[in-house]
Amino acid sequence: MSETSVEPRHLVLPMFVREGATEPAPIPSMPGVVQHSRDSLRKAAVDAVSAGVGGLMLFGVPTKHDATGSGAVDPEGVLNVALRDLSAEVGDDTVLMADLCLDEFTDHGHCGVLDDDGAVDNDRTLQIYGEMAVVQAHSGAHVVAPSGMMDGQVGVIRESLDATGFGDTSILAYSAKYASAFYGPFREAVDSQLSGDRKTYQQDPANGREALREVDLDLAEGADMVMVKPAMSYLDVLRDVAGVADVPVAAYQVSGEYSMIEAAAANGWLDRQRTVLETLTSIRRAGADVVLTYWAVEAAQWLKGAQA
Repeated sequence: MSETSVEPRHLVLPMFVREGATEPAPIPSMPGVVQHSRDSLRKAAVDAVSAGVGGLMLFGVPTKHDATGSGAVDPEGVLNVALRDLSAEVGDDTVLMADLCLDEFTDHGHCGVLDDDGAVDNDRTLQIYGEMAVVQAHSGAHVVAPSGMMDGQVGVIRESLDATGFGDTSILAYSAKYASAFYGPFREAVDSQLSGDRKTYQQDPANGREALREVDLDLAEGADMVMVKPAMSYLDVLRDVAGVADVPVAAYQVSGEYSMIEAAAANGWLDRQRTVLETLTSIRRAGADVVLTYWAVEAAQWLKGAQA
């Protein structure tokens, strides 16, 4: 009589690939998660597809950073090369998603380029996002996922994709992305160069109605899916968004959520499997059609085992 189900197809696995890596490198603050080499990324992608996960979300970790994040639009940049690798390896057997943001590539760690006063220049950033979307689509991304929270980003990306023959490439909009403390381990995972914070363009954790306004704007600009991030501390927002969105709704179970459960389980304070599955169920119950989680493969295996 369970009202809510979690199935492998509901889960998307975020993955990190490091430029020049010859073997996977563990991320200390995220036990069990690694920065992949190109070879280990391909193998992990095959394993994820075999487990039945619904998709893969790819993040690049470059060796060089600059003021404009030029590696993001370079066809030979780590993220775009990795997309081509996965497209060749798994093809259309899963959904390939690409993070569309400059924060991994800039030497200041912000999601956009900066003006002379050190503030993020929204409109200059949009031009780069448009280029980035086309390069990612050309490299094999089925879905591009703008996570920078720039005003107007979905509209510019949709226009750029349509104008270059990628009308079928979908946009997963990070519509309600909060300036959260739970992103800490992720900064290590992508070797972020950020100093300061992103409160001028990410949402205030105290705000709920603003999320619905952001969702409305992204839908009007052509978003094919919308996302709430983080997930567990924003289940109320997720429920509200799911109530108004007429497209699939995603939620991202972020690095800090992952790390604190792993730490508690390692200390014997929580039953790891039960806790992970309960959190995924709560996110689905709140209205998520898609859940991005670092446990995607393991959870998919547990779920398949329970159904066997």
